[in-house]
Amino acid sequence: MDVSKPKSSKRIRADQIKPYQCKHLIAVVEDPHDVKNIGTVIRNVNALGVEKAYVVDPGKRLPDDWQEMRKRSSLSGTSVSAIKWTFVKRFDSTEDCFDHLERNNYQSIVTSPHTLGRKNVVLHEGEYTSFPKLAVWFGCESRGISEQAVKRSELCVNIPMLGMINSLNLGTTSGIVLYEITRQRRAYQRMYKYKNQRGRKFIA
Repeated sequence: MDVSKPKSSKRIRADQIKPYQCKHLIAVVEDPHDVKNIGTVIRNVNALGVEKAYVVDPGKRLPDDWQEMRKRSSLSGTSVSAIKWTFVKRFDSTEDCFDHLERNNYQSIVTSPHTLGRKNVVLHEGEYTSFPKLAVWFGCESRGISEQAVKRSELCVNIPMLGMINSLNLGTTSGIVLYEITRQRRAYQRMYKYKNQRGRKFIA
């Protein structure tokens, strides 16, 4: 007799969307000054199927433990509870975060409205499936991405600006950039999953 507890509607939803998550994709926010903006990025991360979010937090605005983050009303409110369903890890410095990523074979790209990196690309002209493991960095609200992050990244991505204002806020930028990157990587994952399925059927 099966006496297991029935799954909640949220758990069922979580199981349904799991296959659509972009594997080995991390969004990194570098030294954000407003906790509300952290919540907005986490909401984008969850909605777009990014696997994890990292926060470089030298001011220690966040607790080290993810479970403690989940209890923060400031994060729960602005993320519309996405913090409860998204793994978030904090780091004391940009260097610590890069060291952790590189130990785990992640390559990084940064985002900026300006030409900053050794290699620069307009968002929709970039190809983001060549990185087996990818971390996408977003700079702080006031000064943008740090020079240190630019130097340790593979390329700098910018959103084309066609108006009098040539910058976007952190929440909007992360949503636009992550949408394009997840769109490409999800299609790539789907294509190779289909090929592998066909291969298994052929062998059988």
